[in-house]
Amino acid sequence: MEYNKSLIKRKRIRIGDISISYLLKDADIPAHTVVFVHGFPFNKNMWIPQLESLPSTVRGIAVDVRGHGNSTTGHSFFSIDVFAKDLLVFLRKLAIPKVVLCGVSMGGYIALRAHEIQPEAFAGLLLSDTNSLADDNAAKLKRFDSIQSVLKNGKRAFSIGFVNNVFSQKSLGENQPAIDLIKSSIRRNTESNICATLLALASRTDTTDSLKTIAVPTLVIRGAEDRLTTKAQSDILASNIPDATYVEIPECGHLPNLEDATRFNVELIEFLDRIQ
Repeated sequence: MEYNKSLIKRKRIRIGDISISYLLKDADIPAHTVVFVHGFPFNKNMWIPQLESLPSTVRGIAVDVRGHGNSTTGHSFFSIDVFAKDLLVFLRKLAIPKVVLCGVSMGGYIALRAHEIQPEAFAGLLLSDTNSLADDNAAKLKRFDSIQSVLKNGKRAFSIGFVNNVFSQKSLGENQPAIDLIKSSIRRNTESNICATLLALASRTDTTDSLKTIAVPTLVIRGAEDRLTTKAQSDILASNIPDATYVEIPECGHLPNLEDATRFNVELIEFLDRIQ
């Protein structure tokens, strides 16, 4: 994806056993720092439309999760807990005391777990097309079937099926750049990292009980045609987080930040204006 190279810089930093790759849109005296965490099995490039939309007073950072994009794998024992702890170490290493954390899908799972571990690190949460529930047995078995499919048929077949599930019908017909970005993101991952992340998703903990302890402003976003995250799952977030606002974006599936970047960016910037 093309982006403004004078505005957004590609960076790397070493934490623990991995090197994290991230995009930085800096600000001289930032009023806020927004950290974006991608979904599975994507990478930081999915947030370029958001980084480019941020006001000059807002610093934006989009990270590659361990084993995704250009971040290294380190040990291969992935879990949402490991990803969340990587993120917290990353924030400490950059000496950023409080951030607004924006996560989509898996990025939302990571955000909720990171907040559960260290709530004082966050000034706000934006949770897009995600939920707090652990996988039930049916969902676990579906992920195990996906692992078998990746091992048998490879990344290409997996990416085609995945794209058809994550986008709305309108996006599939009209938004080829977003489709190409997601297909290329999937192909850049190794089969072993895709499978390891599927296991991480299947084994994640349930964070629903901790929602009532979230004391920062929270924006819950869902694409109205999302076939992966249900309205009922989004309602659990919106009704249990004390200071939560719910927004549904029409004609979007699981990735509204790419499917209707203009509307998503408006919601993001209005949300930042609410945060002290």
